[in-house]
Amino acid sequence: MVFTSVDDVSARLAETGYLASPAVATTVFLADRLGKPLLVEGPAGVGKTELAKAVAAVAGARLIRLQCYEGVDESRALYEWNHAKQLLRISAGRDESWDETRTDIFGEEFLLPRPLLTAIRGDDPKVLLIDETDKADVEVEGLLLEVLGDFQVTVPELGTVTATRRPFVVLTSNATRELSEALRRRCLFLHIGFPDAELERRIVRLRVPGIEAALAESVVRVVGALRAMDLRKVPSVAETIDWARTLLALGAGTLDETVVRDSLGVVLKHQDDIQKAAAKLDLDAL
Repeated sequence: MVFTSVDDVSARLAETGYLASPAVATTVFLADRLGKPLLVEGPAGVGKTELAKAVAAVAGARLIRLQCYEGVDESRALYEWNHAKQLLRISAGRDESWDETRTDIFGEEFLLPRPLLTAIRGDDPKVLLIDETDKADVEVEGLLLEVLGDFQVTVPELGTVTATRRPFVVLTSNATRELSEALRRRCLFLHIGFPDAELERRIVRLRVPGIEAALAESVVRVVGALRAMDLRKVPSVAETIDWARTLLALGAGTLDETVVRDSLGVVLKHQDDIQKAAAKLDLDAL
């Protein structure tokens, strides 16, 4: 186990630059204590991936990342054989019988472990990040059920590989599609939304050294107003931090209409959102 208490989670994650809400700290503690995978959902840019990185840093663990996308399959997620090396071995052993060659080419030397297999092999501490799980095909969920259920993988040619030290597992999802109930049952669930204003101000002050408290407060207040608008893509915490850094680089001490208008492209990513925000945003009323 990595953490001794919920307060220990908060304190040690903060040392890495990750400020966790009480709900986040509590769920991370329980995932660690119970040895359960942690499914983290929420909009993009609120710190789901960063949470896994922070836990790895705190634990002194190796971060192993499976980036999911449409079309990712077992060979990309679990393992595959080094076919080029196998062919070379077959060519070099032309005088051998097939049984002799087959025994050799399906050995460890020719195995290419991918993230899931890598995460359950060995005794060193690991954090397995299965990022954007909702982008993977439904078939990949079946593979995840097997791996996360018993933390073991069967390689037909080599046998069953069982974890001697379970990794800390974080699955992230932007909820672009519904994950199966079977997968959810195997995990503890955590939703990370946009932080409240106080926490977001603390995050900005921590992640953007040198920013004045008044400017950080103004940035968070304006971002909050933008999130209340009907936009295609509301700004996330990542955009708040980027905007604060931008203002600092521009030497802006305050937020006025000119500065906001010239830098909205940092915090908003669609032209119609920028036009809507420019028309509706009233700095004097904030």
